[in-house]
Amino acid sequence: MQEFQINLNDAGQRLDKYLTKAFPALPKSLLYKFIRIKKIKVNRKRAQPEQVLREGDVVTFFIPHEFTEKQPSDHAFKWITPHLNVVYEDADMLLCDKPCGVCCIPDANNAENTLIDQIKAYLYQKGEYDPDAENSFAPALCNRIDRNTGGIVIAAKNAASLREINSLIKARKVTKKYLCVVHGTPSPREATLKAYMIKDPENNKVAVYNNMPDSSDARTMITAYRVLSDNNGLSLLEVELLTGRTHQIRAHLSSIGHPLLGDGKYGVNKEDRKLGYKYQALYSYYLKIKDVECRIEPESIWFVKELFPNTNLK
Repeated sequence: MQEFQINLNDAGQRLDKYLTKAFPALPKSLLYKFIRIKKIKVNRKRAQPEQVLREGDVVTFFIPHEFTEKQPSDHAFKWITPHLNVVYEDADMLLCDKPCGVCCIPDANNAENTLIDQIKAYLYQKGEYDPDAENSFAPALCNRIDRNTGGIVIAAKNAASLREINSLIKARKVTKKYLCVVHGTPSPREATLKAYMIKDPENNKVAVYNNMPDSSDARTMITAYRVLSDNNGLSLLEVELLTGRTHQIRAHLSSIGHPLLGDGKYGVNKEDRKLGYKYQALYSYYLKIKDVECRIEPESIWFVKELFPNTNLK
């Protein structure tokens, strides 16, 4: 017999979800069988997979130890010296300004020293995160931006805030605005675009359709933009995401004939690269969540400073 007590970050989730995270050596098929035949109990009583755990609950196992053995953990972040630009922080969440060229999370190329690694290292060194004391939680990003896009990213410090922030994002109660530079000048100069997209995971790209395609994978995307300034065949736009789809701004603006400066995936940027633009000109510069409002000063963003230095963005 083994017993595990539910801590604050384990609480608030279903029993089956907790077991999946905390004990990856336990196959899902056996997990549900062990609950059904009372080999896994909560507070010494018969449990249900969907029951929500509370802090202080005790989960009891009457199963072989091999299923509950902790897997070796990779805590390489403990040795990272974090270099974060924190724009807001409280007891529950952290907002930081991610530089261009940094991955939010490990990717297919197993990127190291990602943004989430930096955040874990930062919180670990502050004494706010101890991976050895957690069963099923680690600080997590609530939104992500592409490697070559810079700007504000939200991280949750605990499980309760992770659930709350994800719920606010799903309910579209988080405002996110971007600045970008596109080829040409969109007409009209201010509009809300609606289209449909299908993601191609194999090529990490999305296809955009004006009309709803006959596919269960199709998703609606809505993007609002306004032209702030134009000069020499380029335009500076402020864009607000009303949905949050993969590559939404890049794909949506390209679909109307205005690809982003420096974007090789949704535009032909051979000439852009000759001019030295190795990142797409896109920055998540404004974010509002609950009563917290953060803004990166546009004058500090590389493409605004370089191409539209005298634009009044107030």
